[in-house]
Amino acid sequence: MKKTTLILATAFAALAAAPAAHAQGIRLGVKAGANLSNLSGDLVNEDRFENKIGFHGGVMLNIGLLDDGFLSVQPEVLFSQKGYTYADQEFTFGTVRRKDDGSVTYNYIDVPVLLKIKAGNVYFEAGPQYSYLLKAKNDYKSTSNGNTVIEYNNTINLDNVNRNEIGYAAGLGYQSDGGLVLGLRYNGSFTDFGKDGYQDDDTRNARNSVFQASVGYLLGSK
Repeated sequence: MKKTTLILATAFAALAAAPAAHAQGIRLGVKAGANLSNLSGDLVNEDRFENKIGFHGGVMLNIGLLDDGFLSVQPEVLFSQKGYTYADQEFTFGTVRRKDDGSVTYNYIDVPVLLKIKAGNVYFEAGPQYSYLLKAKNDYKSTSNGNTVIEYNNTINLDNVNRNEIGYAAGLGYQSDGGLVLGLRYNGSFTDFGKDGYQDDDTRNARNSVFQASVGYLLGSK
């Protein structure tokens, strides 16, 4: 918890220390949107993992590098829900039909630092991303003939998980002169999820893979 607080405090202090958002070439903004996430990498039983919908939201700081707005750098601090859904095989025993399924949610703080190229109202962006895993949860349900027989929500032990993750992000979008931002982005990871000793062989060497669609607003003039 202390490390999480320090990360958030440092990131927000860096944004707050910048000149006022309306200053020339520097614009502070907010954004939010949806994630479509899954796992990639060296997976066992790869067909078992399916896409999961989540949420992301936070703040961004756009710092112009050229007077015409063509080139800028944009650090962001985002809360982001990642993970996957899974469906085990269905079993039939006589007249009894059983189905097991669930989802795993990873709650991250993402800090991308993106180089942004803007041509007219269209932009392209890419850069590195640091992520810190706050919490992971497994929601599981087993049904028999449509009736729930087992259901639980377990917090996943993170002792043998790489909570610090290095990755990358790239995307494109539309930015109006007034500050409205519509974006599509992909972010991936260079860091494997599990450390040595991690118990889940299916996801030990997995990496997060996330598509994002967002809407945001940058304060200040162009």
